[in-house]
Amino acid sequence: MKNQKLLNKALNLLPDLVETKVDAVQTVELYKNDNSIVIEQAVDYRKRVLKKGNRVCLDFGNHQVGYLTLNLNYRGSHPDAPVWLKLHFAENATELFEDGKSYQGWICSSWIEEEQLHVDVVPSQLRLPRRYAFRYVMIEVLDISSKFDLVVEDAFCTAVSSAKDQELSAFKAQNHKLAKMDQIACRTLHNCMQQVFEDGPKRDRRLWMGDLRIQALTNYETYNNNDMVKACLYLFAALPMEKGRMGACLFLSPEPEVDDTQMFDYSLFFINTLWDYYEATKDKETLQELWPVALRQIELAEEQLDEKMLVGDSDVLGWCFVDWNLNLNKQASAQGIFLYALSAAIRIAQVLGDVMTEEKLAELYCECRNAANLYLWDGEKQCYISGKERQVSVASQVWMILGEAIEDQAAVNLLRRVETISEAEKMVTPYMYHNYIAALLLVGEKKMALQKMEAYWGGMTDLGADTFWELYNPENPSESPYGGTIVNSYCHAWSCGPAYFLRKYFTADGSLKGEK
Repeated sequence: MKNQKLLNKALNLLPDLVETKVDAVQTVELYKNDNSIVIEQAVDYRKRVLKKGNRVCLDFGNHQVGYLTLNLNYRGSHPDAPVWLKLHFAENATELFEDGKSYQGWICSSWIEEEQLHVDVVPSQLRLPRRYAFRYVMIEVLDISSKFDLVVEDAFCTAVSSAKDQELSAFKAQNHKLAKMDQIACRTLHNCMQQVFEDGPKRDRRLWMGDLRIQALTNYETYNNNDMVKACLYLFAALPMEKGRMGACLFLSPEPEVDDTQMFDYSLFFINTLWDYYEATKDKETLQELWPVALRQIELAEEQLDEKMLVGDSDVLGWCFVDWNLNLNKQASAQGIFLYALSAAIRIAQVLGDVMTEEKLAELYCECRNAANLYLWDGEKQCYISGKERQVSVASQVWMILGEAIEDQAAVNLLRRVETISEAEKMVTPYMYHNYIAALLLVGEKKMALQKMEAYWGGMTDLGADTFWELYNPENPSESPYGGTIVNSYCHAWSCGPAYFLRKYFTADGSLKGEK
């Protein structure tokens, strides 16, 4: 049931959007050359006259989130018929080489950023009412009277974000690649910071708990808009699902409402996000007010433990997210995530002086930790296994380390060992890579963490990313789990972690904090 008191607090904390006018910086031509896309500067769009079948591609120089305006005029006789236009927006140039009509994927095609429209009066100013996420805009004339030609005299975007670049904390790096990675990560966060921390300004354009945890951590090191984090925490707390369960995501418009999606891990991450917020702000009042909501997530998760004190496995798709690897068994990861959340809950209870709850949580933690090491550790393979098929995955090891089921040198050895197991299920998203980097840093493997960041997020950087992507497979950069890159998200909140890691754990020149 909606908690109106908490909801009012959330709504009063939501930020205003800042509008910035951004002009198209150049006109480009794009060609496909084998598996790569060639982008060349072309004749300025203002100097072009467009007839039926002509098209022009505008480059806005960087990833934008906002509203497109076109000032249209004509050459020739007075317009005697409407102009029929097709507009194709693209975060990444590869999207422009896919036809929306041929898309047959499982995610709704309405996310495709294409518009067809008729302009009845020319000259006129055309301002599209829908918000788009893009760098490129392809304008194609589907039809026009033979008596006149179309001219685009001006094109600009009214970009929107609640992040203010003048408030971005400085980060200076002698290593150009690290500086570039930080810049792209900050831009990713900036464009996902709308009225709430959206997971992707193209798709899905709503608040997800898994993304919020990473966005909040990065925010503390960059824009420091802590009231926005607080607002999102209160939104989740105010809009629970049945029995007080935390929803995986929620909508802001037309009215704040929780989605009907629930995930074991995302519900628990409310606890860690609340604890991280307290560590960043020391806002004990919020910690106290939201503690019952956090504690309820532990109680509900505890109901899913079996007689062995293991999180019960499930074959329901999405019961626990972890990663976009559809072959991944989630049981061991879920066990580690429960330990991770319990650890944060224990720290909250300590700060609030809730001694009895602290003792109960500590006992539960020990039981679940022992169960993980008794039933999920494979002595022969020397790693954690998951599910009835005893699957080995990187994710299982990472979450057991973050949950501190295994520590110190044994944890270091485990991370190194899993890389040598050929059948181990791999990571497929920057989201899971973020948790992998966090595990490396937790066990002191800072050099390896930096190397992995440079290889993974640096790979997107080398491919010309303006913002970091929802999915990135170094072996197949154009991969899409949805049936077409035209619906991939190329600015995704869970990818902004490099700005957090670089600023919190490494000095400006890329060396390690605390080491000479």
